[in-house]
Amino acid sequence: MPSREQDIKKASWVGITGNGFLATMKIAVGLYAGSLAVVGDGIDSSTDVVISIITLLTARILSRPPDKKYPYGYGKADTVATKALSFVIFFAGLQLMITTIKRLATGEVTVMPGKLAIYVTVFSILGKIFLSYYQFRIGKKTGSAMLIANGKNMQNDVLISTSVLLGLIFIFVFKIPVLDRIAALIVSCWILKVAVQIFMQTNVELMDGTKDCTVYDKLFKAVETVEGVHNPHRVRIRNIGDKLVIAIDMEVDGNLSLFQAHEIAHRVEQAIKASIDNVFDVTIHVEPLGDKISEIELGISRDKL
Repeated sequence: MPSREQDIKKASWVGITGNGFLATMKIAVGLYAGSLAVVGDGIDSSTDVVISIITLLTARILSRPPDKKYPYGYGKADTVATKALSFVIFFAGLQLMITTIKRLATGEVTVMPGKLAIYVTVFSILGKIFLSYYQFRIGKKTGSAMLIANGKNMQNDVLISTSVLLGLIFIFVFKIPVLDRIAALIVSCWILKVAVQIFMQTNVELMDGTKDCTVYDKLFKAVETVEGVHNPHRVRIRNIGDKLVIAIDMEVDGNLSLFQAHEIAHRVEQAIKASIDNVFDVTIHVEPLGDKISEIELGISRDKL
């Protein structure tokens, strides 16, 4: 199995184990200590378990070779999974918000949470810091948007747990137990915000865009180093997983032989791959100098940067 998929699987198992332990501990202690905020924090960690299971299953899909149905391979499974993760996170946050609002609205008698809730929250913060760092590190190493999104979600979990901890401290200082439910409501809003951010970030790749638009400038500079190339235009760059697929039209002297035109196109491809990292494929359409450009022009030209 390729190293990338192995790393993603390993990171997924670490996420499943770590978050499973933290979720079980926080929900159990939250119920025992009477802290709705800690229970909510535990529910958030349980969604991280689901997220890690999804990343594990996705890693298996990513390892599949290209076939007739998916000739570009299965790299976009990473993006599709990331989109699914945003829904899991969103509905977990929505459920917590609805439960908290109902309890606030009914005026149910609130009891003081036990101090054990503080201790488990401190432990959770330390655990989430480690898990977030690990997911980010492996995500950047493998170029996995899925793991980076998971790492960002866990990084936000640190802030969530910190807000829960501050809420608990205020409860014990001011003796106002209803602050626990207010903290739970704030946590739910934060979870929803993270879900929307992750959802929006995946739209670029699913719409065949590229996240880093500076890559166009790098491409044109690379093409301009090749002698014999004129008017590079209709450049289209899109992401498939952590790789880039590039298509470009360019003009050459119409009196050149097919072999000579092909040689120039080959040098352009080499120049692009030398200037831009993680290029999966380069498709070059060669036109005779002065050829008419289609009225419906897709892609980017130098003058559009």
